[in-house]
Amino acid sequence: MDPDTANAFVSPGALSGESTFDEYAANPRFQQLQTELRSWLFVGANSRDHSPEPGLTPEEEEQNLSASHRPGHEYLWEHMVNGGASQIPPSKKILYLQVWITDCAPWLDMFDSERHFGQQVPIIAQRSTAVLHAMLAVGARTAERQGRMERSGSRDSLELYSQAITSLTSSLDTREPTVVLTACLLCVLEMMSVSPRDWRRHVEGCAALFASFGINGFSGGLLQAVFWCYARMDLCGAIIADGTEATVLEIEKWILLDDFTGSDAAKAEEIKRRFSPKGQQAPDMYANFAVYLCARVCDLLFRRIKCVEMGEDNGCEHENLESEWTRLWNDLQEWLSRRPVEMLPVKTVRDGAFPRIFFSHWAAISGNQLFHTACILMLEIKGIQELDRPEHVYSPLWHARRVVGITLTNPHCGCINNAIQPLYVAGQLFTHREEQAIIVKLIDSIETRTGWGSRWRIKDLEAIWGYHRGTFT
Repeated sequence: MDPDTANAFVSPGALSGESTFDEYAANPRFQQLQTELRSWLFVGANSRDHSPEPGLTPEEEEQNLSASHRPGHEYLWEHMVNGGASQIPPSKKILYLQVWITDCAPWLDMFDSERHFGQQVPIIAQRSTAVLHAMLAVGARTAERQGRMERSGSRDSLELYSQAITSLTSSLDTREPTVVLTACLLCVLEMMSVSPRDWRRHVEGCAALFASFGINGFSGGLLQAVFWCYARMDLCGAIIADGTEATVLEIEKWILLDDFTGSDAAKAEEIKRRFSPKGQQAPDMYANFAVYLCARVCDLLFRRIKCVEMGEDNGCEHENLESEWTRLWNDLQEWLSRRPVEMLPVKTVRDGAFPRIFFSHWAAISGNQLFHTACILMLEIKGIQELDRPEHVYSPLWHARRVVGITLTNPHCGCINNAIQPLYVAGQLFTHREEQAIIVKLIDSIETRTGWGSRWRIKDLEAIWGYHRGTFT
């Protein structure tokens, strides 16, 4: 492994003690497999050929399948019965496929109207053992986290995780998009299984792979969908870091501008120009724009903290901060004002502590929630408190109420686990116990419904609110 490549994606706390968030993370075999996968991903990032094959369209996949002497479902069934992890009965594997379709894919396809993970990935899995085992592993882990398996403790996901790694390592030197897809799916499994405070360590390998292959937010097709799936996880990690770290994959690599040599302001305008037409035509791309803007906010917060607390000369001193903050704030407000109709609420009811804001489009739910989260973080950077400005958009609490209200009104299982970090950012601003109890109940329900760890954020909020640990649990 090239040390320079590896070190570029290693967080300072990457070698800290193992997490006790889930007993799964303490399993020696899981730890060994995760270390092995991480090392292999860095090997893949250092491979000579860094140009991945373009993602296949559904039509091309169908042509490939029909050209074969045997239909893909026969290969799929053969792998289900006689393939790796054969000690797992086919009936359980079918259950994990069902969980994938009903629970996993809706979240992964949250910002993808073409539904690559729900429709195209199962087709690709008919021919790729690495994708199949990774998909089954995520489905199995979800079922385990949701408590669907017997209390004796099913660990089928660990065996499937191992089989996926074995299949992946044999194809790392190829240009197939299945390599990146498999790596991202295994990253999802790890996100479900370790403490969120350790997330950076588990996305570093994927980040190196994306950077090496030049995959970004405009790669198109399956690879673009995979990138934004990764980007949302990377953004959540940056929010969790609370300004101490930015995203693992540098924000400049999210949108490649080739040989563009303009100023930072000119680059920002060029990126907006690229997002705008696509976002107006496809609401999911407009929601991805919100992910990108929120990541830029986390990057600014990180650089500002390093400038203030460590004296780093990174362009975030007072004068430069003012211009960069204003430019980014205006980008956020422009995002809000130029939303396509699909991104607008169908109905808003101002009743009670939190407004009820209903959206009909999946991407609109989390896209708007991330906008409000980004605004809260921006106002924190500037130190703007309540009543500093008369406009409601300058009120952190106004944005916080909308973050909570969106989750209350839109309980779509594909969106609520993406609401964990926004709810934490917003929740810090509430002082009334009745409102705090509503937020706690929301966070608690997310883990119950999706299997994604969220209750740890309740403990964080209890500390911020000044309560003894366990007050709400």
